[in-house]
Amino acid sequence: MRIRPYLPGEEARLRAIFHSAVHGLARRDYSAEQLHAWAPPEYDAALWAQRMRANQTLVAEVDGEPAAFTDLQPSGYIDMFFVAASHARRGVGGALLRHVIQLATERRILALHSDVSLTAEPFFARHGFKVETRNRVEVRGAVLANATMRKLLFPGSGGKSEHGTIARAAS
Repeated sequence: MRIRPYLPGEEARLRAIFHSAVHGLARRDYSAEQLHAWAPPEYDAALWAQRMRANQTLVAEVDGEPAAFTDLQPSGYIDMFFVAASHARRGVGGALLRHVIQLATERRILALHSDVSLTAEPFFARHGFKVETRNRVEVRGAVLANATMRKLLFPGSGGKSEHGTIARAAS
């Protein structure tokens, strides 16, 4: 497995991972109507590509093919974290999240946080994330439950600062 930055031109492959994760993994926690609202087959390809670029997306490859993707915002927010159903429970997600945690630590980000699906909640909990709030969000007319979860990277920091990072001492 290799983790690398997203490459322009692979947006459709990442969208397929997203669709696979939602429809293949989350179906035990959400209705068909909710899944269709969350990840409909039709989508705005230009908007999706813009989001991949803006999020500074990271891709996990298995045998040279994208199998999962995520991002890490400067604030410590993880906007998207999806593993293709065909690669679930094979260590790909764990390796990708450990990579994000390492990057965040190197960048001196105090805490990671994300709004995670009911399906992803146990995975994030196993990696030290704690539920802060339970949410109900409306997506294309369907209401979906999720949780905002946080993981402190620097104990004792409280995990919050103006910019989400520890200020570096002037040298």
